[in-house]
Amino acid sequence: MSSEKKRTWASTRYQLFRMVSVGVVDEPVNQAYDVISTLALIVNLIVTVCNTFDNISAKYGNLLTTIEAVTVAFFAIDYVLRIITARDLHPELPPYRALIKYLFSFSGIIDFLSVVPYYLPAFFPAGAAFFRMFRVVRILRLFRINAYYDSFNVITEVIVSKKQQLMSSVFIIVIFMMSSSMCMYSIENPIQPEVFKNAFSGIWWAASTLLTVGYGDIYPVTTLGQILGIFIAFLGVGIVAIPTGIISAGFVEQYTRLKKIGDYANEEDVHFIKVSISKKDSWVGKSIREIELPHSSIIAVIQRGSETIVPRGDVIIQSGDKIVIGAASTKGERPINLKEVTLGPEHPWNGVPIKDLDISRQTLIIMVQRNGRSLIPRGNLVLHEGDQIILFSKVNIKADDEIQV
Repeated sequence: MSSEKKRTWASTRYQLFRMVSVGVVDEPVNQAYDVISTLALIVNLIVTVCNTFDNISAKYGNLLTTIEAVTVAFFAIDYVLRIITARDLHPELPPYRALIKYLFSFSGIIDFLSVVPYYLPAFFPAGAAFFRMFRVVRILRLFRINAYYDSFNVITEVIVSKKQQLMSSVFIIVIFMMSSSMCMYSIENPIQPEVFKNAFSGIWWAASTLLTVGYGDIYPVTTLGQILGIFIAFLGVGIVAIPTGIISAGFVEQYTRLKKIGDYANEEDVHFIKVSISKKDSWVGKSIREIELPHSSIIAVIQRGSETIVPRGDVIIQSGDKIVIGAASTKGERPINLKEVTLGPEHPWNGVPIKDLDISRQTLIIMVQRNGRSLIPRGNLVLHEGDQIILFSKVNIKADDEIQV
């Protein structure tokens, strides 16, 4: 494949990636694809629910089957497009590793289970009932709506940021549940051998008691067992409240942090820039707290693939991350105007060294970006089509003075 065809395919693939990426609505086709994806998922779930009603299935069975086939076909096309554009989802990785990372990611597995089990009964008819069970997996595709709503994003970020504390609390609950079940089994088995038959019966009782459900199918009848049950029930209320407190504290912490960033930007006039981290950057492998930023500068957010990360102190920066940095403007200083220009095929600067450019003395070229690399704009550097040029101007660059590309 020639270099021109490679560039064309890379550009087309990136456009497809932006189209299938949820929340990218800068162009009508991307917005329309998001709407169609959401409608297809909702319609598919409605059809799945309707198929469980015998009267509806008997009357509209053919229509429901057709709708399900069409929506699953759309999911299949979506899955293929995501496989094709996996390297754009993880640009920091080689193409084959980017594909593997997507295939075995949470969203990749959900996409796979949403499509493949539907077509497997054609090859394995005996397993049709088993494969139909995977239809429930399509519900998990609703997690993609996170990209639209800040509230959902906050829930995800809180759970991820507090996962160690949540795992610790779950571990405590499991240990307490196991010890409670063994104690109750030891006390009640001699009196109720048909109820507390084994250790699992005690676990079932402990789980329903600790989680304050109390179905009443298994309960102690001895005095000692009832006393132990009261004690465990009281402790269960407190233990189950631990994860709730952790998540609540995480919400408060997250909203406080977002409010501080918002207030900082409004009151201090913070300006933001986005920088991409490559493999050779010195920040790779360092935590946020290890990075020395100038005074009045903050790292506002980190974009890692399709994930948005709140930059806490222990977050490790990785190659391919896109970091949004905010800095307060210096009061009383004249504004510094920067402009980005991308050279088109007919631009007069193509093939011209920087030293030979006819530009104002008050305008300087401070950076040239070429194929993802940043070049120092030395005088003998020859500009080419596709170069992104960052210009610095001591005067305000008005719309009428913009360089035509």
